[in-house]
Amino acid sequence: MRYVRGVRSVTAFLSSSHGHPAHAAAIRELGGELARRDLTLVYGGAHRGLMGVLADAALAAGGRVIGVIPHALVERELAHRGLTELHIVDTMHQRKAMMYELADAFVVAPGGLGTLEEAFETLTGLQLGYHRKPVVFLDVDGFWSPLEAFLDHAAAARVLKPEDRAAFRTASSAAAALDLLAAW
Repeated sequence: MRYVRGVRSVTAFLSSSHGHPAHAAAIRELGGELARRDLTLVYGGAHRGLMGVLADAALAAGGRVIGVIPHALVERELAHRGLTELHIVDTMHQRKAMMYELADAFVVAPGGLGTLEEAFETLTGLQLGYHRKPVVFLDVDGFWSPLEAFLDHAAAARVLKPEDRAAFRTASSAAAALDLLAAW
């Protein structure tokens, strides 16, 4: 079994929608790879969409899965009731705070506004020195390429420092993402 150096738990940010079939396949791979490496998955606690695919894949592979979900989203996101642990909190801010606290590293998979908000708050925390936890974007079929282009544009416009642009790292597979976390 291969371990990611210094990392015991990985928080994943991703969509509660289904995405394309390629997204689901990559997310299943991520869940299995986390379990194979004996890494605890921490995520938003939903049973549906890519979130549910990830949790189910990690559990099916014998992994440990911790979900964190606010009361208001328990019914709306159909909280996953088969997790190793499910924490129900009051607010989205508490959700993120607990997910950050439980994480040794982060993987950002395809997602929408919520995923972007969580990812950029995590990158901003890294930029400001609030944490030194690695962050890797799982780039399924070039999903994050437009965001990379924007960050390149921001760096060229000198509103983003090159060293902060360099914190945005991508991997095209689950294994590569976890290997990047180990090499951080």
